Amino acid sequence: MAYKYEKNPKLKDLIRSKVEEYLDRAEKLKDHIQATEEKAKADAAGKGKAVSGGGGGAQAKKGPGDDDDADTKKLRDGLSSAILSETPNVRWEDVAGLEQAKESLKEAVILPIKFPHLFTGKRTPWRGILLYGPPGTGKSYLAKAVATEAKSTFFSVSSSDLLFAMAREHAPSIIFVDEIDSLCGTRGEGESEASRRIKTEFLVQMNGVGNDTSGVLVLGATNIPWALDVAIKRRFEKRIYIPLPDPAARSKMFHLNIGTTPNQLTQADYRALAEKTEGYSGSDLAVVVRDALMQPVRKVLIEGSDPPQTVKKLTPCSPGDPAAKEMSWNDIGTDELLEPPLTYNDFIRAVQSAKRTVSQDDIKQHLVFAQEGGSE
Repeated sequence: MAYKYEKNPKLKDLIRSKVEEYLDRAEKLKDHIQATEEKAKADAAGKGKAVSGGGGGAQAKKGPGDDDDADTKKLRDGLSSAILSETPNVRWEDVAGLEQAKESLKEAVILPIKFPHLFTGKRTPWRGILLYGPPGTGKSYLAKAVATEAKSTFFSVSSSDLLFAMAREHAPSIIFVDEIDSLCGTRGEGESEASRRIKTEFLVQMNGVGNDTSGVLVLGATNIPWALDVAIKRRFEKRIYIPLPDPAARSKMFHLNIGTTPNQLTQADYRALAEKTEGYSGSDLAVVVRDALMQPVRKVLIEGSDPPQTVKKLTPCSPGDPAAKEMSWNDIGTDELLEPPLTYNDFIRAVQSAKRTVSQDDIKQHLVFAQEGGSE
């Protein structure tokens, strides 16, 4: 969120005022829609009485959206854009590492859907799960894997898009609230009325007051769980820590991010790279691989000497190569260049230039939260 990371106080005030203005407009729109719906229902009830008074009149059964006016339908169409038409194609095996987190999510999400008869009476499934941990550790990606494996409709929610009503219609469904701290942070004196109303509505919906919330799971993610409002934290009964990847997970992430790109890496090289990237998050490693993937391209621009190939393809080499032919990349045809394979040294250069983004202080704060208020 721009406000959270903005350092300029004037810009922060401007962002805050704009956000409050938009939230206020949203609240007014909501009140207008509610008033319009109530008027439409009252008019329909009056017409129904007139028809029944005539005797023998048959009334067609109405669907749940028949009373919606044009504004309500427009709003619902807008909310529908937040629903993925298909479940995300991310499987458990696509998520490197995080084995304990995956096991916890299987227990909390998959088992109640597959064996609903086991979760009756006092044994009820979790209604709110909080994924917390340093930034870039794969919380959002893991949420998509949960939706895929659970074969559930996936709602990704941010700001004030509270989609509980539609989630109930599409059950089983998962409402994923990324960076939930920006929506439900600790309450303070400077908090606006609109912000307080959003938090109250969110709490009411999570409690399921006046509605059946069976089949709806709220999955939240945050980098700063200690900043959440106490009442919100209580709603997320299950809390799962998403740590930085271990060496085995980092090695697998290098494999996944490199994919089918031609390379000369051995298993020993992968293990060595995993050791050299201690403390790197999943997103940090993605940056390292992207930089390494560009190293062969830079060789084309810089080295400019090419040994002849039996298949009449050219590839960069050092000027001292005995079979080198001095050329610039401008002299090479589009189909004449042989893609240079990735080497271990390409990754060493990338690691040296791409530093990790998670500090030891960040990790300590998460560990303290895990001991005091988190679980798993």
